Parts: sequence; structure tokens; C-alpha cells
Amino acid sequence: MKLTFCVTFLLFTMSAAAQNTGEFDINAAQRFASLALACVHKEYPNKISHNLNSDADVAPPRKLTPAFYGCYDWHSSVHGHWLLARLVRTFPNAGFGPSAREALRQSLTAENIAQEAAYLRAEGRASFERPYGLAWLLQLVAELREWDDPQAREMSANLRPLEEAALQRLNGWLPKLSHPVRIGEHDQTAFALGLMLDYSRAKGDMKFADVLASKARQFYLGDKNCPLEYEPSGEDFLSPCVGEADVMRRVLPSAEFGRWLQTFLPQISPARKGAWLQPVVSPDPSDPKLAHLDGLNLSRAWMLEGIAAGLPKGDKRLPVIIAAAEEHRRAGLAAVTGEHYEGGHWLGSFAVYLVTRRGISQK
Repeated sequence: MKLTFCVTFLLFTMSAAAQNTGEFDINAAQRFASLALACVHKEYPNKISHNLNSDADVAPPRKLTPAFYGCYDWHSSVHGHWLLARLVRTFPNAGFGPSAREALRQSLTAENIAQEAAYLRAEGRASFERPYGLAWLLQLVAELREWDDPQAREMSANLRPLEEAALQRLNGWLPKLSHPVRIGEHDQTAFALGLMLDYSRAKGDMKFADVLASKARQFYLGDKNCPLEYEPSGEDFLSPCVGEADVMRRVLPSAEFGRWLQTFLPQISPARKGAWLQPVVSPDPSDPKLAHLDGLNLSRAWMLEGIAAGLPKGDKRLPVIIAAAEEHRRAGLAAVTGEHYEGGHWLGSFAVYLVTRRGISQK
């Protein structure tokens, strides 16, 4: 038993070391898949956000939301399933493939998704997982829809009732949202708009895409001098400033985005080199909220890469943006150890989103 644990830990550490160098290969994929496989059907500990309408709503997580009850909370379970789909799609012949496919099959049944949709549509749940969890749900739907695989097509069809329920909620909410939410946690508007834009464009739902792009312009087009020096707040896993720029590069043509970015983040200057944005360190990775800072490095890294992809070629800011992205990538990936469940249940998804460049190609 001790020998098995030591060998497993050694392999985990070796793949972590490779990942810290920026290398993404099948060994790193195995490490991230293991994090998700360890939690997608792990019911407890569990932090539910649950509106009780009657005694009938008193039930364990697996009964309330039978597809997405693991990984500590609903949204982490959703993007844990996305991680597995993303990695099996990326490495179809990997050793973790059968286990990942079985975990997805077990969760994403028509029966389970029907219960999930009923839960979402129930009275008093208009704001359930809005927008963060619903945006990740649409990202899972997009991943399965883009994956040319019989099982993926079946799961995509199974997810349709929940997809439709989520879209109904979002289409009812967005026109009423008068101001953006500019925080560094789940309620941030910019991050969710970015995920939803990628989903809608991949699906070809241009009506929904137009609503999202219109909201982004309404919220952010006139913004100036984002107070980057105020970041991060102590529990951020998303950057309000960098997240806003990452959604706007999805909305604006390249040249217009470059001009907007100059006004919005004048701190990005070749003269300042790396002084304008530095990685952060979590003071306690075992604390569920303080562990957020490890995720901030990962999300900043992929958002900076997105910003770079949105700028015109030859933009003088590109070297300092790319350097900052690489520095945040190294710091973020080094923290994805799985040592503490508080971070292990979700950081793998952020790492996979980064290293597979999800969201970069869509525009």
C-alpha cells in the first residue's frame, strides 16, 4: 500500500514538474484527469446553494442534482465534467479515457438531466448558478457538440433539456441586467459573457451572440483606466480588469480592440516591462476562499493570451503581455497539486482551459 502511494505520488510530482515548464502532454493530461475523476462523484464535502420551497426539497445533493452533485459544488462539478470531455477529446487514446468516458456516461444520462432541468426551472431558483455555473454548462454543451464521437453526440442530446432551461434563464436575465458585476468571483459578468459568446458562436446561435456582444459593448466600451493596482482582492480567482479586456477582444475588431485597450489599460506599456502585473501567492491553499488566488494566476494567464490573440500583429505591447502570461502560467500550474481538496476540486479545470487554449480560436 505504501509503495503504491509512493509510486503514484512520484508520477504525480514528475508530471507536475513537466507541467511547470509549460509542457502539456499525455502525462500532464493524466494528472488533470485524475483530479476530476476523484471528485465528479464525490458527494461530500458539499457546499450547496439551495432554495427550499417545502419539506420535499430536503434531500442530499445526489437527489437534488443527480448529474452534478460532486466536486464540492454544482459549478465545479459541471466544469469537472467539461475537463474530462476536453481531455478525452484531446487525447482519445489515453489510458484515462475509459474511466473518463464511464464517469461522463454515468452522470449525463437522460434521466439525470431531466431532473437537473426540473431543478433549475423550479420556483425560487431564477438566480441559481447565474451566470458562472450556467456559462460553464454551456461550455460543456459546446465541447460535446464539437466532439465527433458517438458517445458525445448521445450526451449532447441528453443535455438539451438543461441547455434549453439555462438559455431561457439567461435570455430572460440579460436584458434586465442594467450594470455589469465587476468582482473577481463567480458573479463577474465579463467572464461569463466570454464563455457564453464562445458557445453561441460555435453553435451558430447568432441571435444569442448578438445579445451577448451588445451587453459587452453596453457595459464596457466606454471604460477607461481600469484600476489594476487595486487587484487582487483577497479572494479573487478572476481579474475584473483583465477579464473585461478578454471579453472585449471577442467583441471588437482587432484594430479597434487595440485602441480600446490603450484607453482601458494604459498600464500595459513596453517601458514598464513586467512591473504592471505580477503573479500572486495564496497564503493558505487549504482555505476554500484563499485558494482562489491560485486560480487567479491561471485565469489571468489564459486571459492575457486571449488579449494577445486579439491585438494586431506587431503591436508593441505584445511582448510584455506574453511575458506576463507566461509568468502567470508557471505560477498557476505549479499550484495545481491536488494536495488540498479546497483547490483540487476545481483548479484542474482552470489548468486544462489554459493549456488547451480553449477560447483562443473563437472570435
